[in-house]
Amino acid sequence: MASPYERFILARDFLQRHRTDYATAYRDYRAPELDEFNWALDYFDTHAAGNATPALWVVEEDGSERKVSYADMAARSGQVANWLRDAGVRRGDRVLLMLPNRVELWEIMLAGIKLGAVLVPTTMLVSSNDLQDRLQRGRVRHVIAQASETHKFADLPGDYTRIAVGGTVAGWLDYVDSAAAAIAFAPEGVTRATDPLLLYFTSGTTAKPKLVLHSHQSYPVGHLSTMYWIGLRPGDVHWNISSPGWAKHAWSCVFAPWNAGALCSSTTTSASPRAPAWTRSCAAA
Repeated sequence: MASPYERFILARDFLQRHRTDYATAYRDYRAPELDEFNWALDYFDTHAAGNATPALWVVEEDGSERKVSYADMAARSGQVANWLRDAGVRRGDRVLLMLPNRVELWEIMLAGIKLGAVLVPTTMLVSSNDLQDRLQRGRVRHVIAQASETHKFADLPGDYTRIAVGGTVAGWLDYVDSAAAAIAFAPEGVTRATDPLLLYFTSGTTAKPKLVLHSHQSYPVGHLSTMYWIGLRPGDVHWNISSPGWAKHAWSCVFAPWNAGALCSSTTTSASPRAPAWTRSCAAA
């Protein structure tokens, strides 16, 4: 029987092979049937093994930039997963992420998937009242936040782990310490394709935000369709300025480009007036 990776790749390659033949893709595409599946372990790490191709390109507001290869991203996310596990993050735990588009965000998302944690991405625009609602209704057990935003949690009670990224904050674990963890990661159990992966809070235009839960299959596999819609191929550069608090960020900043073997590019601000000249495709929330 084909492995989860082989079944995933078979479906991915079919869509890429028929990228300009919509009629055939629509008629004949079949999503891979998966029982056990962990996208970060089964697909990403396999694709990344020995792969020096850039996976991520983040441009800062001051013009500085960082590029990270697939191989380095796989290794670093394994290291972060080990560190988070030592910090108490377990399979099924809900982890609130409040970070901008910085390399650490992608490291943590991959690490969370490897652990089987449930990630709760949250925009940095939320208030303390919004965060209290997310902590309570989302049953959050761990918070990973930009150091500059940690003050919003000062008066929010709860026995949740506090991890700061981008600076040292009293009473918070410092993400920089994850660099001392072991790189090789071994999962503690099997991930089912139907296990929860992402928990989003809707925009809440007319009432409180609704909670929307996605599985290890619905987004990683489901957004093969986004890869097809965008037209991404291996080696392409896809620029996306979506905020990490929106589901669009997961579609076009994580799963669609990396499903394709493309380079995901993003900026720390959405103020850029146009896509850079080196970009083949772009998207925004």
